Amino acid sequence: MTDQNNIVYLIDKVVGSKGQKLKKQNEYMYWSPFVSHHKQKLQINVISGKWHCWVSDEGGHNLFQLFKKLNATNEQFTELRDIVGTTSYKYGSYGSDITKKESKVELPKEFLSLSYKHPSPIYKHAIYYLSKRGITHEDVLKYNIGYCDQGIYTNRVIIPSYDEDGKLNFFVGRDIFESKMKYKNSPTPKNVVGFELFINWDEPIVLCEGPFDAIAVKRNAIPLFGKTILSNLRRKIIEKKVKQIYISLDKDAILDSLKMVEEFMKNDIEVYFVDLPEKDPSDLGFEKVIPLLKETKKMKFSDLIKYKLNGKTRKHMEIF
Repeated sequence: MTDQNNIVYLIDKVVGSKGQKLKKQNEYMYWSPFVSHHKQKLQINVISGKWHCWVSDEGGHNLFQLFKKLNATNEQFTELRDIVGTTSYKYGSYGSDITKKESKVELPKEFLSLSYKHPSPIYKHAIYYLSKRGITHEDVLKYNIGYCDQGIYTNRVIIPSYDEDGKLNFFVGRDIFESKMKYKNSPTPKNVVGFELFINWDEPIVLCEGPFDAIAVKRNAIPLFGKTILSNLRRKIIEKKVKQIYISLDKDAILDSLKMVEEFMKNDIEVYFVDLPEKDPSDLGFEKVIPLLKETKKMKFSDLIKYKLNGKTRKHMEIF
């Protein structure tokens, strides 16, 4: 391989999709790991290293920044350095040092636990909002759900996510008054394993879009915090040798779901594609979601082809 072919191959692995070469020299377009969109929106110049997502507005001036953003492995940083050499990135050296440098995740300083009653009027609104979403007091205790009545997360319920060691790795802030900006999440990357503290990798896992969906499923459910599976979760699934996966994404994420189905099937993982009705799992609730999961049959390759060809995806495929 030439150096350019090597770097394209490496970027494919880190981003998690195959780049499409553009007419403009050295420019490639990828599926963005930062946002779900029906078109490839992450543009990368494989020679200059400049990259930009045209939807999320994430971007940078070199590939080391992109790799750090996507939590690339030590080996991938080493491979990148071997191909392109080093560059004057603000963190200095690369490889193992940069990958070990983690973004510190902290709950908002105004965070108040909903496990206890508060005199704040926002407390009552938060409790009412959660009850409408089917969240019980037991769920509040289990997931340490709270709220903020001041600060930049004011009027939001806060749903934390903890890793396998009980360390906070992300949080979601959901507006309880249905403002235009529904979600204001942790400022740190969402390339984490959501709710990992509660996951038993020896049992079938369920992949959902958001935390409310995962809470509705209750059993071994992982929120993607979006519609695509990012590198850390993908790597964890392979490392833990997960045998069965249920994919339970909303109707509008059919293409994203099918990409996951195909990827997992290639890794000899049994995949169950949950064909949800118009409502998402959090709207359906635990009582209706569980029977739906039990009724779902294992996906066969022929089923995957049918889904790709049927009317559910044809209207999307016309865009490409």
